[in-house]
Amino acid sequence: MSYVRWTFRILFWLLFAAFLHYTLPQYDVVRITDTYEKRVDYGVNSLFWAEGYTGEASGGVNRDVFFIQTFRVNDKPMIYRNEDTGWGWPLYFKFDTANLQAEASDLISKKSEEPQWAVIRHYGWRFEALSIYPNAVKLWAVDDPNQRIIPYFNIIALILIFAAYWAIRVRWRRFRRARIDPVIEEVEETWDETEGWFKRTKVRLLKLLP
Repeated sequence: MSYVRWTFRILFWLLFAAFLHYTLPQYDVVRITDTYEKRVDYGVNSLFWAEGYTGEASGGVNRDVFFIQTFRVNDKPMIYRNEDTGWGWPLYFKFDTANLQAEASDLISKKSEEPQWAVIRHYGWRFEALSIYPNAVKLWAVDDPNQRIIPYFNIIALILIFAAYWAIRVRWRRFRRARIDPVIEEVEETWDETEGWFKRTKVRLLKLLP
């Protein structure tokens, strides 16, 4: 039984860590090479796309989506989608998709020229097999490709999550010691007494048999 309990705990924390990694903002220093718009047909990856541009009709199996094509400092390509999150999840309250696309287009530079670097704040994952793209939330120009970015929001969010978990855990343990454990102990004592009574009765009945 302990193996099942630990398996469940490990699986839960792995899923929770994956959820945080997908949802919390990440930062990439990139060189933007192109911006474009493409018709996207949804399939098994529909969970990883937003509901549509804010103010427009949602639903359907396809729509036009903005994309930002970039290269990282190590010359590896990275493609970002550019979609509104609106009032939905994750709670980035992004409503400026068109403005962000214009800002990205203004920072386009080629490898043969003096590169213009930019920081893109995004959430999500890049998974080529299922055509999953991270969603760009904000971007700004930088001069140094080795720009160091300290994720203050992530640090604060993780501290608050740990504090909430610890507070709930402490209160739960107090509640369990005060309310649940005594009931369990009483049930176990009653069961032991009942089991002892059945054993004694069984012995007496066996003695009465010829």
